[in-house]
Amino acid sequence: MLKNYFKTAWRNLIKHKVFSLINICGLAIGVAAFWLITLYVADEWSYDRYNTRADRIFRVVQHATWNGGRLNMAVTSAPFAPALKNDYPEVEEAIRIDAEGGGKITFGDKKMTEGGLCFTDHAIFNVFSFHFLYGNAATALLKPASIVLTKTLAEKIFGDAASALDKTVLIENMPTTVTGVIADVPANSHFTFTGLRSFPANYTDKWSNSNLYTYVLLKDHDNFRKIEAGSGAFFSKYLKGDMGPVNYQLELQPLTSIHLHSNLDYELGNNGNITYVYVFGAVAILILVIAVINYVNLTTARSSVRVREVGVRKVIGSSKKQLMFMFFAESVMLTAIATLLSCIAIQFVLPYFNQLSGKSLVLLQFGLAKTTLAFVLFSLGTGILSGLYPALLLSGFRTIPAMKGQMGGQYSTMLFRKSLVVFQFIITIVMIAGSFIIYQQLRYVMNKDLGFNKAQVLTFHINDKSARAKIAAIKSQLMQNPAVESVGVAGNPIGTNYIGSVNFNLGPDGKVNPDSKVVENLIIDEDFIPTMQIEMDKGRNFSADMGTDKSESIIVNQTLVNDLGWKDAVGKMVRTGVDEKGNVITQKIIGVVKDFNTYSLQHKVAPMVMQMPASANDGDNLYVRVEKNNIPATLNYISKIYGRFDIENKIEYQFLDQNFARQYQSEQKQGSILVIFTILAISIACLGLFGLVTFTAEQRVKEIGIRKVLGASVTSIVTLLSKDLIKLVLVATIMASPLAWYGMSKWLQEFAYRIDIQWWVFGAAGMATILIALVTVGVQSIKAAMANPAKSLKSGE
Repeated sequence: MLKNYFKTAWRNLIKHKVFSLINICGLAIGVAAFWLITLYVADEWSYDRYNTRADRIFRVVQHATWNGGRLNMAVTSAPFAPALKNDYPEVEEAIRIDAEGGGKITFGDKKMTEGGLCFTDHAIFNVFSFHFLYGNAATALLKPASIVLTKTLAEKIFGDAASALDKTVLIENMPTTVTGVIADVPANSHFTFTGLRSFPANYTDKWSNSNLYTYVLLKDHDNFRKIEAGSGAFFSKYLKGDMGPVNYQLELQPLTSIHLHSNLDYELGNNGNITYVYVFGAVAILILVIAVINYVNLTTARSSVRVREVGVRKVIGSSKKQLMFMFFAESVMLTAIATLLSCIAIQFVLPYFNQLSGKSLVLLQFGLAKTTLAFVLFSLGTGILSGLYPALLLSGFRTIPAMKGQMGGQYSTMLFRKSLVVFQFIITIVMIAGSFIIYQQLRYVMNKDLGFNKAQVLTFHINDKSARAKIAAIKSQLMQNPAVESVGVAGNPIGTNYIGSVNFNLGPDGKVNPDSKVVENLIIDEDFIPTMQIEMDKGRNFSADMGTDKSESIIVNQTLVNDLGWKDAVGKMVRTGVDEKGNVITQKIIGVVKDFNTYSLQHKVAPMVMQMPASANDGDNLYVRVEKNNIPATLNYISKIYGRFDIENKIEYQFLDQNFARQYQSEQKQGSILVIFTILAISIACLGLFGLVTFTAEQRVKEIGIRKVLGASVTSIVTLLSKDLIKLVLVATIMASPLAWYGMSKWLQEFAYRIDIQWWVFGAAGMATILIALVTVGVQSIKAAMANPAKSLKSGE
């Protein structure tokens, strides 16, 4: 019996090729889109779950608020880990990671600069699950001056990873022994590295110097609540003396939530965003729903064609149950064919999708068995669900009226079908409006005035410490080229979200202010502000001719002055810390600069203090403004000059505008992906419209012939066939606009600086959809309207 159902289903699909093709293409596109997004979402969810103890690993982060400011930092200070392990018996292990472990590696005649090295504690392998290829995890980092390499770096240095064990390399001229080789860190990790170095013996630092990452392994997952509840006591015991009276909160972030849920200052890498995961998950389901709606719509629309078939089958003894199984067989077969086609399509487009999303997804991401089972269950489930309403409708016709071709009252069926069309286009319009608003916001952040001129500025890190002591000579030689307009120095590269923060007690006139502030601290020389074309609001810039500027003067930004409620900050003496002997350090504010952004526009401009480098090592980033003409020759000149001072390290420059653009890579990728799937949603919806108007034209072929004979124009017939569908699209536009506005308002809240959503965006999305629908409907309507009426009037029923 089952075989007969599928044989009948196949014959019906072959008989009605156009409608079968429309349904199969629509479902294939829907399934392909659904599976691509499923692969993407699954990969985002998989981050850090390869760790066998992932449910008990937490990262320790800090939050604090005070009058006029706040901090939310992923970094902590060196004493955190030992204090947490000592004070809380719930902590099984606590480790630290310092991302600043890179430098120049020398082995024999091989020399390379490697920035992916981290300092850490030996217990890291008791916390994270890194697979050892060579060496012993228990002892690998027990001794100072030890390093564990990833397989890729080991091969890069030694040629063969197996030969790396017990070899000695020089890292910044420090002899370091290779004690282990591990497999490369999985791509789905919130942080990656190429090597792990052991901390120096008894390594520690000040509580106030937050510059590394602390992770704890708890004895039980729920223990984190107790530790967070004890934040107040922990703060009072260790931090209050440095931070003053602030509202402090220690947070333990579950390891598996960091990638999607954390967006703090000084993150170890570019994290994802849970909002996009939810959005893409919803888009996947909605695209599939649009495809299923097409099937339901076309099948119910064609019910009048099959009413006699149902009547005949009932007369010869088919029960309602058997008829339902027959229609289910058609639906499942069609879905199975569409699923097979979607697999071919996925395999073809995956390389392009990976390039766009920055991932390395494969069709069989979950393994052959699981993927095959998923597609089989998917075909059955989708086929049954999409065929449920048509099966109930078609099998429910009464026998005698069906034999006469009478369908009975069809008002509820037509209302249902129209509702499905409206729902399809609500989804489509929301996606169009959303894509356009994302485009507007990204264009806004890419072109907004940041308070400095980022164009034609290249920046690079000075790796060699001896070269840092010769910065004045480097700048002088660079300025000999007319194409180099100016050169400045800073302690950090702006536009990368890694500006340092320091605790400043900004009491006026050297007095202690009870409201301490954590402010951004940027080390700059006297040429940085002119090079960046930052505007001075009041006071003056640093001067190389004034010896007191190096140690006794600071420049602040407008935000800091506003937060402190000062009308005029220039000339004020402020307390900026204490020296190693406990003496109060006071400095004079000599200037106030207009606010400029150091981070992406997802962050507000923060209070900032600028100081001159206390030593040569403090100014290790060069900023060079160049003319826009003949840039390749200028870059070659800069590389040549720098090479004279740093023979061993190749210059690795970046343009500042590209630094800032990279901060929005995630949004740009997500926006591009959304645009692609919006186009797919529109395509599927238009396929449905095309099918409906094709069927309508076939059903009304004699009516169209009669109207033409009586003098009806092509325009009037096109209007007759398309006006009802266009009305539905108009209704969808009205209903979709508030939904799109709400959703995009939520998304824009992630940006501190954002556009205002304009009402015309939704009107434009609606008009675009109507235009697309008109073209889709119009093509088939015009074809029907221009057909020879003589042929249509001769055709049988």
